[in-house]
Amino acid sequence: MVHMKKCVVEFFGTSSLIFVGTGAIILKDHGSFSISNIEVAFLFGVLVSVTIYFLGDISGAPINPAVTLGFWAARRFPASQVLPYLVSQWLGALLASFSPRLLFPHHLMLGAIEPATSIINPFVSESFMTFLLRFVILCISRGSKIKGFMAGIAVGGFVALEMLLADPISNVSLNPARSLALAVVVPRWENLWIYLVAPLLGAFLAAPVCRCTQLEDCCSAASEKPSL
Repeated sequence: MVHMKKCVVEFFGTSSLIFVGTGAIILKDHGSFSISNIEVAFLFGVLVSVTIYFLGDISGAPINPAVTLGFWAARRFPASQVLPYLVSQWLGALLASFSPRLLFPHHLMLGAIEPATSIINPFVSESFMTFLLRFVILCISRGSKIKGFMAGIAVGGFVALEMLLADPISNVSLNPARSLALAVVVPRWENLWIYLVAPLLGAFLAAPVCRCTQLEDCCSAASEKPSL
């Protein structure tokens, strides 16, 4: 029952984040609205912070397959819960991606992620930005939950900063569930692999770096227990 509640929270958390964020991107592209890249980045950052504060004590609020798998790679998350979390996040992202189609039926891209430059640059950008985000999360979290009053602000602020820095290169996703869901809805598959492989690579690389820089028991099997 507890695990089911966590999955429901992940579903709605991921859905809310992607729906509002994608909606902001669509409005930015719409001619009658004046929303800048800075405002979109700020909105994503605020949404991440709010989600962490409201849902973090229930599910940990990873709301992102890369974050979930990153916690598992760091041995802070039980393997038995990985697949349920991933499915919940994917279904939430799919719902959030189909909904704008009903509101903006004539919008072609619906905020779908596409490289702004050659393939190599977006791949490196998505990998490195996800790596940095995961490293920050690992450093300020206990087990698989982000702890501390300022932690949510730190993660949300870092997300906003990364979106501002990397948007001209990769249009920034950092979330495989969001990328895959939008690819299904639009549909657009040509460069999807970049936004699936690169964030996962960055997330997995963050775990060994965390072990090298933090306390010895930072990323260990024992650190799973207090968080669940």
